[in-house]
Amino acid sequence: MEAIGSTSVSTARALWAPTAERIAKTAMAAFRSAASREAGVSLEDPSALHRWSIAHPEQFWPLLCKHVGLCFVDPPVEVTSDEAMPRTRWFRGGTLNYAQHLLDGVDDSATAIIAVDDDHRTRTVTFGELRAEVGRAAAVLDRFGVVPGDRVAAYLSNGVEAVVVLLACASRGAVFTSCSPTMGAPATIDRFAQVDPKVFFVTDGYWSAGKYHRSDAERLVEALPTVQHVVCVPGRDDVTSAFPSWKDVVQTAEPALRFVPLPFDHPLYILYTSGTTGLPKCIVHRAGGALLTHLKEHRIHCDIRKEDVVFFQTNTGWMMWNWLVSALASQATIVLFGGTLFHPSRDALWRLADRLGVTHFGTSATHIHSSLRIDMRPREIAGLDALRCVMSTGSPLSPEGFEWVYSAVKDDVHLASISGGTDIVGCFMLGDPTRPVYAGQIQGPALGVDLCAYDEAGAPVIGTAGELVCRRPLPSMPLRLWNDDGDTKYVETYFAKYPGIWRHGDRIEITPEDGIIVWGRSDATLKPGGVRVGTGEIYRALEDVPEVVEALAAGKEDGHDVAIWLFVVLRPGAMLDRQLRQRLSNVVLKRTTAQHVPSGIFHVAALPRTHSGKLMELAATHVINGRNLDNLSAIANPETLTALAVAAGVTPPRSLGGSSS
Repeated sequence: MEAIGSTSVSTARALWAPTAERIAKTAMAAFRSAASREAGVSLEDPSALHRWSIAHPEQFWPLLCKHVGLCFVDPPVEVTSDEAMPRTRWFRGGTLNYAQHLLDGVDDSATAIIAVDDDHRTRTVTFGELRAEVGRAAAVLDRFGVVPGDRVAAYLSNGVEAVVVLLACASRGAVFTSCSPTMGAPATIDRFAQVDPKVFFVTDGYWSAGKYHRSDAERLVEALPTVQHVVCVPGRDDVTSAFPSWKDVVQTAEPALRFVPLPFDHPLYILYTSGTTGLPKCIVHRAGGALLTHLKEHRIHCDIRKEDVVFFQTNTGWMMWNWLVSALASQATIVLFGGTLFHPSRDALWRLADRLGVTHFGTSATHIHSSLRIDMRPREIAGLDALRCVMSTGSPLSPEGFEWVYSAVKDDVHLASISGGTDIVGCFMLGDPTRPVYAGQIQGPALGVDLCAYDEAGAPVIGTAGELVCRRPLPSMPLRLWNDDGDTKYVETYFAKYPGIWRHGDRIEITPEDGIIVWGRSDATLKPGGVRVGTGEIYRALEDVPEVVEALAAGKEDGHDVAIWLFVVLRPGAMLDRQLRQRLSNVVLKRTTAQHVPSGIFHVAALPRTHSGKLMELAATHVINGRNLDNLSAIANPETLTALAVAAGVTPPRSLGGSSS
């Protein structure tokens, strides 16, 4: 099979390149040397190592396990089963425990967690304290009669207790699932009610931007009839809950920390898709797959080391939270941020990173683009001396976003734009600390990932946009979807277009630098006049217009054709007059093609997003064409959809209170 490795001539300018000394200290360099010895040939070239990792999975995956310290209790008898995707099974016969890898082998006094609340007050938890608290929570699960395979749900903020519950579940083989309180009751019920939890850990409220919001704990419990035990984690000390408290239930228990050896494919947690057009899909992830994938991505691709301090702007309803927690397996300190992005100031996160000595700072492309638009310059208010890596995800990071990091944050830093998804609880493509960084490009595919861009005929393409596909199985691919007999929905979702090959739903372009540009979702591709237009191409063009904070393009159906309608959020003081409309059209025409130019441009105050902050282009398309939305609870701010319809002069569908069918 072909692997990424272009023969085209590169004309791009590198924004950053590591020194030879820095490269020599990386885990990636050490792994290349180990792989070279295993293969019996030199794999010092990044492309050569990647080609070997996909061509020889029977050598690559066991070597990876050994190199990153994944330890089996019982040794496996094979690497993969003979079944094709999606029924491939991994490391049959091997047993391990996810929680044990995150908790064992670290000095009791080492810092495991720094929890930060909405006012940026910190709480530090050592590994010794974390082990004790996990042991107490596991003892409570034992008392509640939880056995391997039982589901335990957590409706908790991004704090210590959420991590404790996850690790307690993993220690015993219970299946963990979580939602952030910011999602609200309806969206949470849509998720948890499908998986029949036995135990429910719930908060009675949370803080956001200095304000306290009560959660509807009683409503949630009533909507989950399978729940037998409820434990409340108070959001504030002066509020009394109707349910037993964490302090009374967990902190009074005697620690009983033990780790049940479980198969590599044993379910670890259930994550959820956004559920834009129906109930969210419930994705079951295997313990060994998540652990091995995160160890690879953390230690080798991000160069996370013992005692590093890792921050990611996330919450318990987004897969990046699960990804962050696994950094404990690298003996790093994780920062759990329970606050709000721009509270108490716009530069609050950068000041926090400086104060805590963060080595790896993870955030969203939206945050970076917002910081760029307001001309924020973190390097002028924070030293950021410890910072080695900035990670960006959630949506494509523009070339201007890349350049802003190096001009406004730090010039000697590894900027790792990463992309994957809830579907694989990890990355298809991400950073490489030994390679240059080019503006607008993810550095390359993850090791072991047979990533490719396919054209409409299913042929690999380089230098032009195509469908993101993965041609070989990965251990982090879902074990199954919940309540999906015969894997029917699983196959329809990922394997219908290219049988036996995973189609992810993103459009990507492989560059001459062997990098990857993400152009957006495939379902956001529009076809005005029958020509394929990616919305990401329009958004990139608009980066040249300082008045535009963000934008959303959707397709307005016009008979047998489709017109592009563009919705823009403008900087304070900017006005969408005739001159600005013309300038927007001219910029899009100059940077793209005539087919990309919108036929309608409308000003709105905000754009619709999922609970993890992603633009909801498909929902906007439904609304401007008068089609009902099946699941409004999947949308973090559904009022913006009504505003889109009003701005465009169309009647909202009935699901938004309008009269359209």
